[in-house]
Amino acid sequence: MTGRRHVVLAVGSNLGDRLGTLQECVNAIGGLPDTDVLAISPVYQTAPVGGPSQPDYLNAVLAVATGLGPEDLLAALHGIEAEFGRVRKERFGPRTLDIDIISYQGELSDADALTLPHPRAHERAFVLAPWHDIEADAELPGHGPVAALLAAVDQTGVQRLPDAVLRPPGTVPPQPVTPADAS
Repeated sequence: MTGRRHVVLAVGSNLGDRLGTLQECVNAIGGLPDTDVLAISPVYQTAPVGGPSQPDYLNAVLAVATGLGPEDLLAALHGIEAEFGRVRKERFGPRTLDIDIISYQGELSDADALTLPHPRAHERAFVLAPWHDIEADAELPGHGPVAALLAAVDQTGVQRLPDAVLRPPGTVPPQPVTPADAS
């Protein structure tokens, strides 16, 4: 292993028990090999961007430290999405769970499988607002300070939910979240 890397992940859900799914997602990410959840943002309710008519999302951002390489981390995150019934059939369509790697220790990549940083993060308030909440001095590689990016984007439809809280892994007993809940 080459050491642990600082990674920023965006998580979202707009089907089923959205908050329960995000909590179980946080728990699953914390259970990945050589991975620790360092910070969890407040939860935001956000209007969908693009795609068909669909319910609002709940979104949050996690800062993690991981020894997994970018491709291995992506594969593990896709596995978590699949456990929650994620189906990739419509771009920008509704989803039980979406996990995106926003930034991986400042690395830049144009690989087909994984573009780093996330190619649209700099224009998405639902990523920038929660990221700014947990890392106010963060920078998005190639784009600049998250605070400046957030100030420059439209924040309409992005609302912080003070009563919706995600807890660190292991602090909340697991709740069954099945694909049947996602209908």
